[in-house]
Order: sequence, then structure tokens, then C-alpha cells
Amino acid sequence: MINWPLLSVIIFLPLIGSIIILFIKEDDVTSNNIKWSALLTSIGTFILSLTLWFQFDYLNPSYQFEEKFRWFDDFNFYYHIGVDGVSLFMILLSTFLTPICILASWSNVKKRIKEYMLAFLFLETVMIGMFASVDILLFYIFFEAVLIPMYLIIGIWGGQRRIYASFKFFLYTLLGSVLMLIAIIVMYRNTESMSIEALQGNFFSFDTQIFLWLAFFASFAVKIPMWPFHTWLPDAHVEAPTAGSVILAGVLLKMGGYGFIRFSIGMLPEATDYFIPLIMALSIIAIIYTSLVALAQTDIKKLIAYSSVAHMGIVTIGIFLVNQQGLEGAMMQMISHGIVSAALFLCVGVIYDRMHTREISFYGGLVKRMPLYATVFMIFMLGSVGLPGTSGFVGEFLVIIGAFKFSSYVVIGAAFGIILSAVYMLYLYKRIIFGEITNVKLSEIIDINTREKLILIPLAISVIIMGVFPNIFLDPMRLSLELIITNYELANVR
Repeated sequence: MINWPLLSVIIFLPLIGSIIILFIKEDDVTSNNIKWSALLTSIGTFILSLTLWFQFDYLNPSYQFEEKFRWFDDFNFYYHIGVDGVSLFMILLSTFLTPICILASWSNVKKRIKEYMLAFLFLETVMIGMFASVDILLFYIFFEAVLIPMYLIIGIWGGQRRIYASFKFFLYTLLGSVLMLIAIIVMYRNTESMSIEALQGNFFSFDTQIFLWLAFFASFAVKIPMWPFHTWLPDAHVEAPTAGSVILAGVLLKMGGYGFIRFSIGMLPEATDYFIPLIMALSIIAIIYTSLVALAQTDIKKLIAYSSVAHMGIVTIGIFLVNQQGLEGAMMQMISHGIVSAALFLCVGVIYDRMHTREISFYGGLVKRMPLYATVFMIFMLGSVGLPGTSGFVGEFLVIIGAFKFSSYVVIGAAFGIILSAVYMLYLYKRIIFGEITNVKLSEIIDINTREKLILIPLAISVIIMGVFPNIFLDPMRLSLELIITNYELANVR
């Protein structure tokens, strides 16, 4: 595989699959052909992406599987892609969740099936391309392209207020991205380079860094999303179809964290050091405030949406600690949240498909009718609260250790948020799963079927593997994160 463009194949295979689907006539007979084509394409992409992990050299902190050629002759713009320890698991997360999303939509999507599958395959291509980009302009193109399929997924296949939610999502994210484009232009005019790898360090004056940092912050803070830029997220989650919520929480929220690591810390170290107190304050407010808001929710999906803001607050704390434990914890938390939040939204989708309501008060006593569902839901719930032995524990524990080196106040704020997450998740689980069945409509509800088992069990296994064997995830990213920290420290010493 050394002599062929493995990474480009992984990026563009979903796009090729979508082109094939374009030529399949959509009717009652051939709709299954469209679904199978999309599913097999996404599974093939995931299998190919695993070769990146298997062939990845843990002892090399730089980019691997690189491909580079000039694609704009008059400027230093390159089609330059590669994978390091930071981007590896973001790509794997994207390829892992896409076939799960397609399988989760198998019987739920009744209209415009072809367009729906095209949107998801195109979304997979741009997500992988964004995480694999080593050229800033290429990164920006993929970063912006994500908006188009996600806007359509929410706006066409969403709930009753889907138009409002999709416009809000689009406008919030587009506004920040305009400032990001201006920042990219300024960076190019100052350095005549678009290489993410070459710009790691301290190449700008302090005043320039402040401007660039704020411009990137406007884009990445909305994506993550940080408080108070989070208000688009609950609406988008509630109105999006189940698979849309899965990919939104599982991958798209990670774009902000990835951007902070690559751009804010990697290229703007002095400005990052200046703004760290602000980030810590916003993150602690986000963790505590949105946890309390989650506790007050009556809609299951909204509760999980607000919990995502709180968990991503832990991520931003870990990133801006800029130490080994903090960054490793942030990366593990992003991967864990990608799996756990996706699984929780899928669990909501399971009961919504049967009862067509997400009101917590409607349910109760599901363990009596759905024991297997109660079991997998428990695994994801415990992963969300960070029980030892689950994926959530590793990231939170590392961030807390890293925070001890920074400030006890940050430790207290993060720990309080973690306690609150246990409160609202355990309270949710108790109200839905335990107790007596008082609603007669639940007396005939059935447990998860074969398709739902194929979706939820791999996610449950992933949560446990990450919790029990964290080093298989930590080892590949360790040296790449060390390199980022070293460049950051050297820049600030100068």
C-alpha cells in the first residue's frame, strides 16, 4: 500500500460511492439498492481507514501517509494531506460513525432516500478531508463544505422546526468562518505559506497573533460549541433526524477542538497564553451552567444536547492547559464523547421510533420490557458520567491531573461539572428505565431488534475497550502532542 495514495482513496471513496448512487433510479424496488450501496461504501471506507491505524508509526510525531502537489500555480497552495497522532483518531471516528448513521436511517427515512444517502457520503468525504488537510486553504474548503450536507440533513429530514434550526446552525457557523477566512488571508500575506506543518511555532507579532487568535476563536468556539455560542446546538439536535444528531455530536463538534489544537496552540502560542484565563472561565461556566440546564430538561434529546456542551467544556480545559496530561485527556474525551454521545442519541432514536415522543415523563419501567436496551443504555450512561473502566473516565481523569498543574480553581470547577453530569444522567436513567410501567402504551413496547443490535453493540464494546485499554489510543497520539507542546513552550520562552 506504500505506492498508492491510500489517504486520497479513503477521502474520496465515499464521493465515488455517491456518484454511483446518482445513477441508481429511485423507486420502491431500488431504494434498498441505494441503501446497500451507501452502507457498503461507508463500511469499505472504514476498513480502509483502519489500515492507517495498523500502519501508523507511533515513534514518528510528524505527518505520515503524506500526499502533496501544487494545485494553484500562482500561489503556494497545495493539495497536501497527511495523518499524525492528532488527526488519526478523528478520521477513524468519522469513518466509524458514518456506516452506523446509514444503518440507523435504514427504515426511518421514507422520502428522498437517494438525496439523504448522497448527503451522508459527501459529508464523510469532507470530514475526512478536513482532518487530513495539511494545507490551511484545503482545510478551510473542507471545513466550510461540512455546512452544506448538514444544513440539508437538518432542513429536509428534520422535525417540525427544522427550517428554523437549520438556518440557525448555518448562520452561526458561517459567521465565524468568514472571520477565519480573513485570518487565513492575513497569515498567507505575512508568511506566503499555507502549510500547517511549516507554520507550527511563532511566526507572527503579538498584536497580529491577538487578531488571528480571535478570528479563529470565533469559528472554533461556535463549532465546539463553547458558552455563550452554544444556543444553536439544542435546536439543531432536537430537530435533526437521529443520524444527523449522531454525526453532529460525534464528529462535527470535534472540529472546534481539533482547530484549537492545530491553529490556536500550534500557530499562535503567545496569544494562546494571553487568552488562557478567558478560556478557563468560559469553560467552567459552560460545564456548570449547561449541566444545571440539562438537569431541568423534559426532552431526552435536549438533555443530551446540553450535556454535550458540558463535556466539551472539559475538552477545552484540557486543550488550553497545554500540558501532556491535559492534551491527551482532551483528545481521549473528544473520542469518547464522539462514541458515547452518538450512542445516547441512537438510544433515544430507538424509543422514539416506537413511541414517537421524547418526553421523559412518558417513559418509566422500560427494563421490564426492554432488558437488552436497558443494558446498553446503562453502558453509555456510565461512559458519559466517567465511571472507571469506561471511555469517559480516561479523558476526564487526565484532564483533572493536568489541571492540578495549572490551578486548583479549575480543578474544582471541572470536578463539580463531572459530579453534575452524574446527577442528571443517573436521574434520566432512573426515570426512563426503572420503576413500574404506569403508561399503558408501553406495555407492548419491544426490545431492540437485530439492526439496532448491530448499531449499538459495537459502540458499547468501543466504550469498554477505550476504558480498559486506553494506551492503544494514547500511544499513537503521544509524540505528536509532545511536539505541539514543545513548539508552544519554545515560542513562549522566546
